[in-house]
Amino acid sequence: MANNESAGRDARPGHRGPRLTVDAIVVRDGKILLVKRGRPPFEGSYALPGGFVEDGETVEAAAARELMEETEIVAVVERLHGVYSEPGRDPRGHTASVVFVMRYGHGEAKGGDDAAAAEWLPLDKLPTEMAFDHARIIDDFRSSSC
Repeated sequence: MANNESAGRDARPGHRGPRLTVDAIVVRDGKILLVKRGRPPFEGSYALPGGFVEDGETVEAAAARELMEETEIVAVVERLHGVYSEPGRDPRGHTASVVFVMRYGHGEAKGGDDAAAAEWLPLDKLPTEMAFDHARIIDDFRSSSC
């Protein structure tokens, strides 16, 4: 941007694009941290911890914040896993999710914010149906970790 006055404004008036989200993959002792969604969409389904990036926030900070809000787990970004942007991945509208593999720091898994529960589940015994495209994200993670 040429100056601070134009910072934060879209250069293309009327432009609508996907909303930016993050998801966190945290694995510890062969188990992955998942939340059980407490609200629609996919209420009651398992999902990776994550959510929307706030204005002025980096995607890395958003992943750590969402993880803490939904699970009470503190972790740091280890690496980028991938970006998932299929237009139909979220029934609320088009989102693009930046997915990070995060290193567990501390905390006991407990549901918070829009997560009804947070649980460590064995990577080899996950539900086949999950919220959003999270089953695909986890399958991709397992394939890349071999």
